[in-house]
Amino acid sequence: MAKEEKILLEINNLRKYFPVKGIKGPGVQAVQDVSFFINKGETLGLVGESGCGKTTLGRTILRLYEPTGGKITYDGTPIYDNPLGPDGKPVGKPSAVNMLPYRRKMQIIFQDPSASLDPRMTVGEIIGEAIDIHKLAQGKAERADRIKELLRRVGLNTEHANRYPHEFSGGQQQRVGIARALAVKPEFIVCDEPISALDVSIQSQVVNMLEDMQQELGLTYLFIAHDLSVVRHISNRIGVMYLGSLVELGESYELNRHPIHPYTQTLLSAVPVPDPQVSRTRQRIVLQGDIPSPMNPPSGCRFHTRCPYATDKCKQETPQFKEHEPGHWAACHLLEK
Repeated sequence: MAKEEKILLEINNLRKYFPVKGIKGPGVQAVQDVSFFINKGETLGLVGESGCGKTTLGRTILRLYEPTGGKITYDGTPIYDNPLGPDGKPVGKPSAVNMLPYRRKMQIIFQDPSASLDPRMTVGEIIGEAIDIHKLAQGKAERADRIKELLRRVGLNTEHANRYPHEFSGGQQQRVGIARALAVKPEFIVCDEPISALDVSIQSQVVNMLEDMQQELGLTYLFIAHDLSVVRHISNRIGVMYLGSLVELGESYELNRHPIHPYTQTLLSAVPVPDPQVSRTRQRIVLQGDIPSPMNPPSGCRFHTRCPYATDKCKQETPQFKEHEPGHWAACHLLEK
């Protein structure tokens, strides 16, 4: 009998809007009605064009950005709940919990390692700050040992604790960022494009390190990236975002072999293939037009302005994000029977 998977994180109809001063309306609709779950111990990859809301979604889940509406449940406990009414607007005041205990359980690895590290603090102080806040060490000796252990785990030398971030390369800075995330012994980590600013050779090292740590420590990842080949390698399931909305979600292999949403098909057609013969026979799907503004998204399906298969229904009605095949979700009117 197969072992039943436990849901660690679940979000329902999550929204995040950024008001714009001097302009009426909701403002920038960065995340719009996104729903999914992540099982304990798995990696959910998240892909999409720049500006589609991937980073905003990750930070909103951690409540680094306060949500506009929806529900976030972590390990069975709602950490934010502000349901939406029939008009799509939040009802009443949000119900939220004190996030300090959850900061230990939920961490983030930032995209830009140099910008995420305080240049006035040594590496030891950066990693030890969270240990001090959550009182995870009984004394200075235990704190120092913990910092050295974390540095070794991410492939750095223990004497690096006394150096400042500017003394390290980009890859080493990212390792410091990973060590900082691990300092509080988390269960769930948002990996916000952790390899996009690194050289290709360093990227593989960081990805392999993240996979090893997941096996050793039982971590759960939300892995945000642009490189579909990397996401396919590290992820159990993959979600595809477009203009703030989740348009497709499925098992990694299934989504790459049988994408069912037109936008996902377009993304995968752009992935380079290291075989000249195969590359020459592949058909590249080129979208027409520009991405609409998230301040004024189109009605109906947000992808209809660029979709080659769009119908009048796509322009008028928002498609439901639902399961079309076992474990394979999508939001597209073309898939409705």
